[in-house]
Amino acid sequence: MAHEDANHHRRLLLRFTFFLLLHISGADDASVMSELRTSLSPAPSNWKDSDFCLWTGINCDNSKRVTAINLASKSLAGTLPSSLNQLNGLKTLSLQRNSISGDLPSLANLTSLEEVYLDGNNFTSIPPGFFVGLTNLQSFSISDNEDLAPWELPTDLTQSSNLKLFQASNAQIKGSIPDIFDSFPNLQSLRLSYNDLTGSLPRSFGGSEIQNLWLNNQKSGLSGNINVLSSMTQLYQVWLQANTFTGAIPDLSGCTNLFDLQLRDNQFTGLVPPSLMSLPSLANITLRNNQLQGPLPVFSSSVNADVSLNGFCLPTAGPCDPQVTALLEVAGAIGFPMSLAESWKGNDACQGWSFVTCDSSGKNVVTLSLGKQKVSGTISPALANLTSLRSLSLNDNNLTGSIPKILTSIPNLQLFDVSNNNLSGPIPEFPQTVRFSHGGNPLLGQTIPGGPGSPPGSEPSPGGSGGSTSGSSKGSSVSAGMIAGIVIGVIVFLGIIFFVFYKCCAKKKHQKFDRVENLEVGKELMKTSVVGSSSNGYNGGFSELQSQSSGDHSEMHVFEGGNVIISAQVLRQVTNNFSENNVLGRGGFGVVYKGELHDGTKIAVKKMESGVMGTKGLNEFQAEIAVLTKVRHRHLVALLGYCIDGNERLLVYEYMPQGTLSQHLFEWNEHKIPPLSWKQRVAIALDVARGVEYLHSLAQSSFIHRDLKPSNILLGDDMRAKVADFGLVKNAPDGKYSVETRLAGTFGYLAPEYAATGRVTTKVDVFAFGVVLMELITGRKALDETLPDERCHLVTWFRRVLISKENMLKAIDQTLETENEETLDSISKVAELAGHCTAREPFQRPDMGHAVNVLGPLVEQWKPSRAEEEDGYGIDLHMSLPQALQRWQADEGTSRTFDLSFSHTQSSIPSKPSGFADSFDSMDCR
Repeated sequence: MAHEDANHHRRLLLRFTFFLLLHISGADDASVMSELRTSLSPAPSNWKDSDFCLWTGINCDNSKRVTAINLASKSLAGTLPSSLNQLNGLKTLSLQRNSISGDLPSLANLTSLEEVYLDGNNFTSIPPGFFVGLTNLQSFSISDNEDLAPWELPTDLTQSSNLKLFQASNAQIKGSIPDIFDSFPNLQSLRLSYNDLTGSLPRSFGGSEIQNLWLNNQKSGLSGNINVLSSMTQLYQVWLQANTFTGAIPDLSGCTNLFDLQLRDNQFTGLVPPSLMSLPSLANITLRNNQLQGPLPVFSSSVNADVSLNGFCLPTAGPCDPQVTALLEVAGAIGFPMSLAESWKGNDACQGWSFVTCDSSGKNVVTLSLGKQKVSGTISPALANLTSLRSLSLNDNNLTGSIPKILTSIPNLQLFDVSNNNLSGPIPEFPQTVRFSHGGNPLLGQTIPGGPGSPPGSEPSPGGSGGSTSGSSKGSSVSAGMIAGIVIGVIVFLGIIFFVFYKCCAKKKHQKFDRVENLEVGKELMKTSVVGSSSNGYNGGFSELQSQSSGDHSEMHVFEGGNVIISAQVLRQVTNNFSENNVLGRGGFGVVYKGELHDGTKIAVKKMESGVMGTKGLNEFQAEIAVLTKVRHRHLVALLGYCIDGNERLLVYEYMPQGTLSQHLFEWNEHKIPPLSWKQRVAIALDVARGVEYLHSLAQSSFIHRDLKPSNILLGDDMRAKVADFGLVKNAPDGKYSVETRLAGTFGYLAPEYAATGRVTTKVDVFAFGVVLMELITGRKALDETLPDERCHLVTWFRRVLISKENMLKAIDQTLETENEETLDSISKVAELAGHCTAREPFQRPDMGHAVNVLGPLVEQWKPSRAEEEDGYGIDLHMSLPQALQRWQADEGTSRTFDLSFSHTQSSIPSKPSGFADSFDSMDCR
């Protein structure tokens, strides 16, 4: 009994302790939030309530723990309290684009913290240990904080192994880039531009998942080679311009997704690798102002390339002079040193090339003197192509490897000096006319195990013949080794064959999707569905486009799907230089212009200024491109192409001549167009439902639109609707569970759980679709601030209206004709669906498939003709079938027949009337 009492008391004590801890935790958060309110100036206007969980931008969990502080772009000043790291439940800290100053408080050991956005403020320092214990950190951005004291990237960051995004451009970072990037298996974006980083690229970049790498414009300049890029196969955008990188550009053939490569204003030397010119996704490359040599690189017409201010042998495409080619191969074997690149320019080696002497004719190279130049590398066999060469000096360097035997065939060679290097391998026999100096190479003439010049697996032979037993044993060992090697080789070979076969099959099976993921967009993607305009998403025609930009610092991407190639210059022409007369609409991040191609195809071009739209606009631009590679549907607007021209981002869409649903619902009087009939409205609703259903459950991946509203629904001449603007789309891999993200969208259409928690599911789109249905019924906007408070929010008001049929009749748009009972019944069903779609709880809302099923029967369907309408055919329904068919054939005036058997009767049946087959085949049976 006493034992049971003791257990009971222990349980009570534990419960008391638990609730006490909860109370203390809540009190701690209240204290910290009070300090935050005091330190900010001015604090947000509604931060007066005693319950901090009700403050603007503050999210809390059920235990009153602060989980998110979202105060971006609130014109805040002041400082942050040092107690901020006591908010142990904090997941998101968004303070970007304010004027907050002072020292940053340490965020150490906030193990729940996932997102930190501090960019665009005036912070002055980052404390030591800032990143310690941030084990769940995924996104960190502190760009554009110019007042920060110089700081170095800390190795503590390795504790954030879930990191996906790290942005600290223009943030006063100094020192080298630490070699810690093998600690971040999920890192995709690393942006450190405009700092004072020095040293070379870390080896741990190799094999990483980094897609966006921005290291441009370092004050002192990053240096060394960029060979590590060749193993970064996920790269999409690389900005290394305005540094002091040296060496040759590596082979980037494995970087098949590489879209934008900026290498201008460095010290690169050597030839541009041919593989760079055949990268499938490359759209923009700048090599300007380096020391590159060899033939002028020629990129595809779809690639915007700037290769000026280099040392190419010719100003136009074509091979270099043979002597120039040979000397450049020699330079390549020793790493294209800068000492050679600075003078080895042009197409005549006898015109001022250092270390080179020519004969009296000034045409033939007779001397190459590279002695004591501290070069390393190997001796190139291409020296044998310099047939006039008399003197070759390579002494006192750090050359390795063997001496190419082919050099003994140089016909006029008199002096060959390779003394004092680290050469190895056999000593070639030169003619007696050649003075051959090779002293100071202790390994020369020896066969080094596994070294240059030695056959694979060779060993120095022991002195003497050796005993028979020893020899036999050794032979047996060698035989066993050879057998094992052969077996392993066969297994590897078969493995390779199987792998290649599997890959080929997989590629054939999933060819369309593989091309999408690699941004190799071909014909099958030219009708890909997507558009993006925050308020007006016009999109463009059936021509398959390639876009190409021009200008010094422009970039562009193309869709290769046909013979039409459209450049940024052409886009200017077809829009009359983006004339005001061609404006179709204006959005938050761009203006949409109408254009007409030479073949009469109409397109719409959205012009976005990167300097104006900022990071959010750029993200939306990239989101549209990303989504269009994965979705295609007749009720999603097609993006035909896009390009980047300097600061301009240009998106080319199919043209939707009837504009937006918003114009037809709310602005029809101003545009002098008739209001939509109910049949048109319900057909539009069905089209939208089908498009969104496809996004949610039928596409390659599951997507959440997040900004469904009338201004993002476009209409064609037939008044059929297409969903547009994919700048805010979120990928939901499983299509069911919620995804936490920053709040985005349009007030009035935001589902309550999304607005409160930032978590989205497909039910967020269902809610917005319900609001659109309400707008179609009432002709009212989702938010109308001209109305009294009790009526300004459409969803709240409409819920009250649904209670009474009498009120429902009054709420219907006055422009609709509602005398027809069938129409009223249809409106009632759509109103009921709208109510379900806007239910307060996500689980109470249907999916879009249900909406399609409800709306489908309401759209005007085919019905059998009435009997009197058949009289024109002159066919008596009491005729026998053969008689009726003969009568029909006679009326059609055709003699083509085919046979069918009816019981024992052969009948002659005419072919289908002209056009019948086409109309049948094109029917939309969904």
